[in-house]
Amino acid sequence: MTYRDALDFLFPLHRFGIKPGLDRVLELMDVLGSPHLRLGKVIHIAGTNGKGTTAAAIASVFQASGRKTALYTSPHLVDFTERIRIDGKRIPQDKVADYCSCLKKAFREIHFTFFEATTAIAFAWFAEEEAEVSVIETGMGGRLDATNVVRSDYAVITGISLDHTGWLGSGIPSIAAEKAGIIKRGNRVFTAVQDPLAFMPIEKEALSCSAPVFVSGKDAVWNIDSSGEGSLVIDIRTAGRDYPALTVPLTGSFHASSITLAVMVAEDAGIPEKQIRFGLERMLDTGYRARLEKIGSKPSLYLDVSHNPEGMRCTVDTLQEFLSSYRSVSILLGLASDKDARSIVRELGRLGGTFVTVSIPSERSLGAEELAMICRSEGFDAVHFGHSQEGLSYLMDKAGDDDLLLVTGSFYLAGDILRTIPKAE
Repeated sequence: MTYRDALDFLFPLHRFGIKPGLDRVLELMDVLGSPHLRLGKVIHIAGTNGKGTTAAAIASVFQASGRKTALYTSPHLVDFTERIRIDGKRIPQDKVADYCSCLKKAFREIHFTFFEATTAIAFAWFAEEEAEVSVIETGMGGRLDATNVVRSDYAVITGISLDHTGWLGSGIPSIAAEKAGIIKRGNRVFTAVQDPLAFMPIEKEALSCSAPVFVSGKDAVWNIDSSGEGSLVIDIRTAGRDYPALTVPLTGSFHASSITLAVMVAEDAGIPEKQIRFGLERMLDTGYRARLEKIGSKPSLYLDVSHNPEGMRCTVDTLQEFLSSYRSVSILLGLASDKDARSIVRELGRLGGTFVTVSIPSERSLGAEELAMICRSEGFDAVHFGHSQEGLSYLMDKAGDDDLLLVTGSFYLAGDILRTIPKAE
C-alpha cells in the first residue's frame, strides 16, 4: 500500500461519522499489539477551547527537557501526517501506509471510524519509536473519546463552553462531566476551569479517582507583561516558583491560561525553569499553526481556527487591541453546519468589518449563501463565494496595504487557505 492508497482508505471512513465508545478502539489496539500501553508518560488533554495551544506548549517543554516527546492532535490543516509527531517531526508517509495495511485487513470485522483509525496509527508509531512522553489531545469529547484507552499520568482540562452539544449534552455541567471522563485513578489533574457549574463535575470525578486537582488562575496565577502581534510576554507564579517574563510566540493574551497549565504540568514533572523557558520560546516547532497566525503583510492576513462563540470572542478581543493600526477590516468566514453561526457572526461584527462567506471543504459545511444571509440578518454587509480561493482573491483585490484581512471559522478553511498560499507552508 502506498501513502496515496492509505489516504484513499482512511478518508472515506468519515462516512461512518462519530461513534462514541471504546470497544472498537480497543480491538484496533489488539490488532496492533496494544501500543496504548507503551506510550511512556502520558499527558491527556481535553476541553472546549485551548486544547491545541496547551498540547503544543506541553510537548515543546518536555522536548526541551531532552525527552523523546510524541504529540497527537487533530485535525490537520494541509497533510494528514501533521496530526502525529515525535519531537516535532511528522510520521513518515510510508509508516502511515504500513499501519493502514494492517488496519484494512481488520476493517471487515471492526467497522471503525476515521478518528479511531488515526488514533490507532498514532499510538502504534509512538510505541514503535519508544516515546518517553506522549501528549494526547482528545477529539471531540472525553469519556467516550477514542483516545481514552490510554493509561495517563496527567489529565489536563482546559476551558469548558458550549460546543458539540448534540454529542456532549446541552449544558455546561454535562459537557464538563464528559470532558472529566479522561480522569483516571492516580492522575494529577490540571485545569483552567473555575466556573462552579463546570468545575463541580471535574472535582467530583477527580475525588472518585483519588486524583488531586490544581487550577490555573488559583494554584498558579499570571500577569500579562505585553501582548502584541506574534509575541506574548507573561509572568507566572506557582506555589513553588516565579517565572518572570516568559516569552511565547503567540498573538493574544487569552493564551495565558493555556501557557500557565503547561508550566504547571512541566514543573510538577520536575522540568527546570531554563528548559521551560526554552520550550515555550520554541513551541511553534511542534507544528502549531493558525491560531491568529499572521501569514501575510500589506495587507495583513491573519489565519484563525476559532469555531465557537467563546473562541471567537477571544479572537475579536485580541484584534481590537491593535485594530487602530489598520484602515479597515474584512472577514473571510466559513463554518460547519453544527456551529452557532449567529453568535459567531455577532462576535465578529464587533470588528466593524465586512463579511465574505464561503463553503468549507467538508460535507458538514454550512452553505456560503446561507451564511451570508445570516450575516445580513444580523445587520452586516456580506457577499458569498463557493470556494475559499475565490473569496480570498476577491478580498485581496479590494484590500489596501494598510487593511486587515481575517480568515476564520474552521480548520478546514484554514487548511484550504494554506494550500492556496505557498509561502504560508
